Amino acid sequence: MTRVIITGAKGRMGQALIACAKNLASLELVAALGRNDSLAGVIDRCDVVIDFSSPHATEEFLALCRKHRKAIVVGTTGHSAVERAAIVEAATAIPVVLASNFSTGVNTLFWLTRKAAEILGTDFDLEVVEMHHRLKKDAPSGTAKSLAEILASVRDQQLDQVARHGRVGLVGERQSSEIGIHSMRGGDVVGDHTVVFANVGERLELTHKASSRDTFASGALRAAQWLASQKPGLYDMQDVLGLK
Repeated sequence: MTRVIITGAKGRMGQALIACAKNLASLELVAALGRNDSLAGVIDRCDVVIDFSSPHATEEFLALCRKHRKAIVVGTTGHSAVERAAIVEAATAIPVVLASNFSTGVNTLFWLTRKAAEILGTDFDLEVVEMHHRLKKDAPSGTAKSLAEILASVRDQQLDQVARHGRVGLVGERQSSEIGIHSMRGGDVVGDHTVVFANVGERLELTHKASSRDTFASGALRAAQWLASQKPGLYDMQDVLGLK
């Protein structure tokens, strides 16, 4: 039995996590915390904290998990460089899963994207397109960033030097080194992601479309159960799924 606490319980992902947790006999939900609830008073009751709150709250939760020697699954996206560094540093003392997307399908997309980039080489232009519901606050999505980081790593590039976030005006010809990243927002779209490999005469597109948040929630709960028995370190869903 893995005992978990969910933060960000009032949000869309928090509600999906709670609903899915109730269907797992091997998992006990000991607390579901909203914005004004205190983790400090209940953290001793859990094995793993699952954080889907806000990027600014993550650092506080990390400190508490480190103090009480608890593992943490971080599903919140939009962290600054400083906040991300705090996550990496905490992983030296406690087990941490940090993932931009917990879907099995999306993590398969990550794997396929790397393989396609390796096979197709540098002749293909690279673009990432994502769409989410109108209420999403950060852009591009964490998943889109992860896809772009995979593409950049295959080409031995620094993403911040080659990323092109949309295009407007007289921007000139596309540079072969560019990785385009484009965000669309509207309606109630749970999450669509497409990686485009475009060459003269042919184009390959890899697409994942999510129609329910349950797929992300189930993956995060799976990650929590896996993480409970791991040593301190920084992991992602590729580790959880055995894709590395």
